[in-house]
Amino acid sequence: MAAPHRVVLIGPECTGKTTLARGLAAALGAPWTPEAARLVAEASLAPLSAATVEPIATLAIALDDAARATAAPCLVHDTDLVSTVVYTRHYYGDCPGWIVDEARARRADRYLLCLPDLPWLGDGVRDRPGARHELFRAFLEALDTIGARPALVSGTGAGRLAAARAALGGRGTR
Repeated sequence: MAAPHRVVLIGPECTGKTTLARGLAAALGAPWTPEAARLVAEASLAPLSAATVEPIATLAIALDDAARATAAPCLVHDTDLVSTVVYTRHYYGDCPGWIVDEARARRADRYLLCLPDLPWLGDGVRDRPGARHELFRAFLEALDTIGARPALVSGTGAGRLAAARAALGGRGTR
């Protein structure tokens, strides 16, 4: 059995990753996994903290493993461990080494890096509208560090989905 082609939507907060992941998965007939950090944030009464980093990473790994077990030819992830690394460094200064190592070991086949060209909308979890360009650069650096060459995705609505599909160049499709 061939390993699935893993596509990850990644980027700063409020760049349309979740909407795009859902739309891309539907267009490709592929399963998708939600963002682990959001699941942890929504399940907790306390805000995210350095203490939640490892549970977020562990959940991201579990979601990826469960998706891989479906034997689907293509998987779409709403972020992965690279996001955990970038945000952990951004908020807390450093990231546990095992998470960095796992991010490298679990590098996806294709990263679609969403540009911060959509309006920022607060939702109780998002909290850094002024840091989106700084985070975008941090994502570029983190992806470069693990040897990933992301495709940049911009635009709105159906145009953003079309850009994401075009970036796949026919890979991961049915």
